[in-house]
Amino acid sequence: MLTVYLTSVANSTASPDLDDLLDRVRQGDRDALQRLYEAISKEVYGYALSVVQNEHDAQDVLQDSFLSIVHGTKTYRPQGKAKAWIYTIVHNRCVQVLRTRQKTTPLSEEDEQGWIDDRIPCTTEDRLALSACMNRLSDEERQIVVLHAVSGFRHREIAQILHLALPTVLSKYSRALKKLRVILEKGDTA
Repeated sequence: MLTVYLTSVANSTASPDLDDLLDRVRQGDRDALQRLYEAISKEVYGYALSVVQNEHDAQDVLQDSFLSIVHGTKTYRPQGKAKAWIYTIVHNRCVQVLRTRQKTTPLSEEDEQGWIDDRIPCTTEDRLALSACMNRLSDEERQIVVLHAVSGFRHREIAQILHLALPTVLSKYSRALKKLRVILEKGDTA
């Protein structure tokens, strides 16, 4: 059930050519910057929120990441991996925030619920179960699940973004899915 919802969300939106938008941003096209922001800001914010677990920090990460993206377009070379490049910037900014803060602050249920409401078309009951399940995962497992199941990244791209070995990403993803399956089967979402 959870995987079906996450997969449908990941596949429900067709994204514009990010390489083209980044090239146009590099040339100073403000319309392209607006389209780029509209295309990925919700995903970026959701990922940042899952990592930093604080609404205000996630908003700061989103804003700072877009500034870095705009400045980084001068050196970016299109290789068909624009989304991975963007998420590497976002991940690095999240790590900076966590280092500055020295510890994570638990994500309030309202913040997480608002993000889930925007991304996953499901009932209130399903949302609550999803939220409870995701909270049972470690931070790293949650990041990997969000990047793969919600944002549609391949495991190899996630390994690059999170600076982990591919086998580590694969095993953590598999372990996270098993945990989620056990939690849902037992009905132990509390």
